[in-house]
Amino acid sequence: MDRPLSIVVIGASGDLAHRKLYPALFGLYAQGYLPERFAVFGFARSAYTHEGFREHVAERLTCRYTPQESCGQRVSEFLQRCWYIRGEYGSSDAFLDLYQAMKEVEGAGEAANRLYYLAIPPSLFLATAHALGGAGMVQCGLGEPWSRVVLEKPFGRDSASSARLTREMAKVFTEAQTYRIDHYLGKEVIQNMLVLRFANLVFEPVWNRNYIASVAIEWKEDMGIEKRGYFDDYGIIRDVMQNHLLQILALAAMEPPGRLDSKHIRDEKVQVLRNIPPLTAADVVVGQYTGTERNGRRIRGYTEEDAVADDSLTPTFAAATLRIRNRRWDGVPFRIRAGKALDERVNEIRVRFKDVPGNLFTQAAPPFAASVTAANEMVIRVQPDEAITLRIVNKVPGVGMQLAARDLDLEYKAAFSEPIPDAYEDLLLDVFRGEKGLFIRSDELEAAWEIFTPVLHELETKRIKPAGYAFGSRGPETG
Repeated sequence: MDRPLSIVVIGASGDLAHRKLYPALFGLYAQGYLPERFAVFGFARSAYTHEGFREHVAERLTCRYTPQESCGQRVSEFLQRCWYIRGEYGSSDAFLDLYQAMKEVEGAGEAANRLYYLAIPPSLFLATAHALGGAGMVQCGLGEPWSRVVLEKPFGRDSASSARLTREMAKVFTEAQTYRIDHYLGKEVIQNMLVLRFANLVFEPVWNRNYIASVAIEWKEDMGIEKRGYFDDYGIIRDVMQNHLLQILALAAMEPPGRLDSKHIRDEKVQVLRNIPPLTAADVVVGQYTGTERNGRRIRGYTEEDAVADDSLTPTFAAATLRIRNRRWDGVPFRIRAGKALDERVNEIRVRFKDVPGNLFTQAAPPFAASVTAANEMVIRVQPDEAITLRIVNKVPGVGMQLAARDLDLEYKAAFSEPIPDAYEDLLLDVFRGEKGLFIRSDELEAAWEIFTPVLHELETKRIKPAGYAFGSRGPETG
């Protein structure tokens, strides 16, 4: 990290860059994780001056890691490292303008490492990458100075388009230079999954089909698509299930890696995905939210949203049961469920253990006879508040034998005094360090698409109509 670093945010005026990337970069700067000589270059089609861009960046910066009395100074220092260049994404001439601006800031000294973050719609990835290559802005080879690119999901629409994207991107950036980001893998509680399983003796012996009845992974939002116009081209399966939820499933189900490094961890995740049979339309329930009245106000349904066709069949909800064909998990259903415009905002993994065989309390005579209320359950909550809960059965204090399930809670905010970093802080720092364990490899991406491509094609070719569900409800019936 002694070498100068240039961070190029392509799509610099967009929502992702504004809400996530600039605050994450400032968080890393405030903690001393960026080199002394760094610069942030914004590139987009919007008409900003350098000062206008800095005002835009400043709107979302917070002082989580900086005392209030010095926060203003740190913000000012960071903003002075921010520059803006306007241009078209597919234009090599525009990127030559960017190159010239970067050279003026970087100076004539030691060559800078360069990170290109494509915070743009996936439809623009290839044109932008080829324009970067055409402008001579990508360093060949794995030595220093390096060039690296970060891509945001979804990576294609199906197996064929994903393979084409990988193949064409490789003409500019090698696989080693490419970082496919899934920000859920940067969340603390997801990173803790490996620690929970492999650093605690109590869990691994029961983490299999002999003791676990089912695993449920749920992702719910209580708002619609709002201004996310791209959503109608992708839908909830491509936007959430094929990436976020499948990545969580792979971490929960993988075998212990031979070593804790990026290669071995990703090897085991790929093995899990390759053991999941492809889904068909008979395996899924899809839904689409409809309008409703709330507190005297009309809330729009999905087909009433801007940039959504009146006859759109894009699902905003989907539920499916996946099966893993291996010794550890044979017979255990992995139920995944994702939806927008539901009754709450939550993302959690719910591991339900089997009932106690030959339970003594259900067979005992008074005064020891009691009904057991629930099986043991572990809940790993990703959002809104990170936590791990283990539900166990206890005796209720008092005369007689009454049992009740109660939770043992580990809430991150209560248990740890340290600030919980944003997922993008962890992931960006890994890119700078060249650590790829939390990024998606090409064969991992291929295995994930093989699971979902058949059902996506079937839904679209047969024009299967999603079940309607009211905005703010629990979603359609999934059986």
